Amino acid sequence: MSKKVFSTGLIFIIAFMPAGLMAQALPKGMLESEKRLYKLSIESELNPIAINRIHSWILRLQDSSGTSVHDAQISFDGGMPEHNHGLATAPSIVHQEDGSYLLQGLRFHMMGYWELVLTINHNDVSDTVLLTLDL
Repeated sequence: MSKKVFSTGLIFIIAFMPAGLMAQALPKGMLESEKRLYKLSIESELNPIAINRIHSWILRLQDSSGTSVHDAQISFDGGMPEHNHGLATAPSIVHQEDGSYLLQGLRFHMMGYWELVLTINHNDVSDTVLLTLDL
């Protein structure tokens, strides 16, 4: 009977973990796009990223030669392929006056493996950056 109470208690603790549970930090440095056309740096306002907290990321984009790219269209999508679902929110990306891009409205609603895809389009040239997180 002791084991049954312990198991039930463990399930209760896992199911009701606090909203600000710490998770993984974003990779440092530049991420290279699949075709190697772009380099992207990402900085999160939450570091490390926390589960169930809406937050924003600042994106900085360069072309392959290291020149900043300020007028690209960047779209964002993602989800948990092992659970067959997408994001719980619909993040948007807004150009900033300093040339960076603000991704806002992002929330990871559960722990586990996430795949995030940023699709970059600049001067009719498109490429993608895949970011994986294990939260």
